[in-house]
Amino acid sequence: MKDHLVKATAEGVRVYAAVTTDLVNEAIRRHDCYPVAAAALGRTMTGALLMAANLKDADGAITIKFQGGGPLGTVTADASPQGYVRGYVDNPHVNLPLNSLGKIDVSGGVGKDGLVTVTRFTGLKNPVSGSCEITDGEIADDLTKYLYVSEQTPSSVGLGVLVDKEFHCIGAGGFIIQPLPDVEDSVIDRLEQNLATVHSVSHMVEHGFDAKQIIETLLTGFDVNYLSTTDLAFRCNCSKSHIATVLASLQSNDLQQLIDDGHAEVCCHFCNEKYQFDKDDLLAIQMLAQRK
Repeated sequence: MKDHLVKATAEGVRVYAAVTTDLVNEAIRRHDCYPVAAAALGRTMTGALLMAANLKDADGAITIKFQGGGPLGTVTADASPQGYVRGYVDNPHVNLPLNSLGKIDVSGGVGKDGLVTVTRFTGLKNPVSGSCEITDGEIADDLTKYLYVSEQTPSSVGLGVLVDKEFHCIGAGGFIIQPLPDVEDSVIDRLEQNLATVHSVSHMVEHGFDAKQIIETLLTGFDVNYLSTTDLAFRCNCSKSHIATVLASLQSNDLQQLIDDGHAEVCCHFCNEKYQFDKDDLLAIQMLAQRK
């Protein structure tokens, strides 16, 4: 099953659901993530995709950062409404014992002493950022709180990543449900009853549920109107030419030092792709910088 996101509405609520197993595995491969990092980064990327799906500007993007003081360091994801996401974690090799429930200790990895920050790039001159204190470091509850506190949007967010003993993701996905204006209280009551029976979105994906089936489970007994389906993928917008532009902005003495060394290697934080520049490349970059 290819990664995908489905949008739907039903009787005064909107719901987005996503299957993200492949893109989480791509992140694991690129960053060599141990399970704690894989789960934290996978949940954050899935959450970013779900939130980006609500952007009205097709060229917009959302960046989510968790800085909770835990051993993982900062967990960052950057997603677009076209279904592309990239992300990284400062310390991907964190290894923690399972938590008291026998599950991957994402909270222990992320930490609880800090902020979750969401930055929306909407085509305006300046991006819009908001933040709130981290609740439990499990990602989904923190995004639920953020949406309510910082954006005054009541929501229910569910995120999950299952990782096997070989550090391979065997199921990842998530959902976000939000009431529309003037929704009836009886609808909210029915929705809460349904949500109380949903325990693990990642196990749904592991058992073969697609995004529509996740929505059908969440909205059992509702008349659902499916709106659209978007393919999802891990994709970074870095390139050698983009990195060359960054190098051209260095101080002249720093760039000269690279030329004297005869070689430079630059690694993209988001995708871990490494770009090589030989002396001729660096001299060409220096000439470009001098023309500016």
